Amino acid sequence: MEFVRTPEDRFEDLPDYPFAPHYVDVPFSTFSSLRMHYVDEGPEDAPTVLMLHGEPTWSYLYRKMIPLFVEAGFRVVAPDHIGFGRSDKPTDKTVYSFEAHVEAMQAFILSLSLADITLIVQDWGGPIGLGVLASEPHRFSRVVAANTMLHTAEAELEGRTAWSNHASGTGDVCVAEGLLAWILHSQRASEFEASPSIAGTTVRPIPAEVLAAYDAPFPDESHKAGIRQFPALIPITPNDPGSLINRNTWKALAEFQRPFLTLFADSDPSTAGWEEIFQERVPGAAGQPHGVIDEAGHFIQEDAGPELASAILRWLEAL
Repeated sequence: MEFVRTPEDRFEDLPDYPFAPHYVDVPFSTFSSLRMHYVDEGPEDAPTVLMLHGEPTWSYLYRKMIPLFVEAGFRVVAPDHIGFGRSDKPTDKTVYSFEAHVEAMQAFILSLSLADITLIVQDWGGPIGLGVLASEPHRFSRVVAANTMLHTAEAELEGRTAWSNHASGTGDVCVAEGLLAWILHSQRASEFEASPSIAGTTVRPIPAEVLAAYDAPFPDESHKAGIRQFPALIPITPNDPGSLINRNTWKALAEFQRPFLTLFADSDPSTAGWEEIFQERVPGAAGQPHGVIDEAGHFIQEDAGPELASAILRWLEAL
């Protein structure tokens, strides 16, 4: 099996991303060890905020939020999933699995001995981060879910989300056209870049140099197996391995009594409705000041990073 590392010069002079790189080795699928990159800012002994990105971004997504948390006295850790950012990238997309991403993130958290974690998740950061929480609940003290989801394709989800993804009748499923089109595009497109996804699902204008920064980790097709495979790992049948992982995560969340906050964007159809499901199913969500971030799309950190950070910091201060 082979992997590649994005040349370091691809990360030079990126807008608003001055953070020094850090690395730790983690197991991933058939690899006994791959290098995972992470941002680590603030005092090592300060309360830890763990920020997890999704598809097709990397820790650059959190650049507007990291300094605000550090200024408030927190340690911020923001890793790049294997296949993303500065992390190693296996070239065979079949190596990537939902389970492998969860296991790698668990190994990352254990390697850094992270505890008393405030977890902030978006997109695939949710299923992966919350999947680790299911195995290591004692390490997580608070959770912020921002534009994320936990697909199980269960029939009970019918009518609950803007993008349908649920069982329908015996042996049938109902999947929103937008979701299915995204999965198919990731597998069929001759050119697959990160930046069109950012530009197409945000609300506010994004400078060309920022879009280029999102493409920086993926200079050619050999670096893109991870970003191509994430959409294909979305569970769209009840028997999908990912559905089982997420059902187990829901079981753990049903026992999670610690503070759980949802802050979703007002303009993200891909995750609309999931905030209410989290609020209903997670005991720790009861009584929390859940909110909606205005003028923001799927990549809420890009559209409204300072607003999102301020809302979370006010919440943490009030706990």
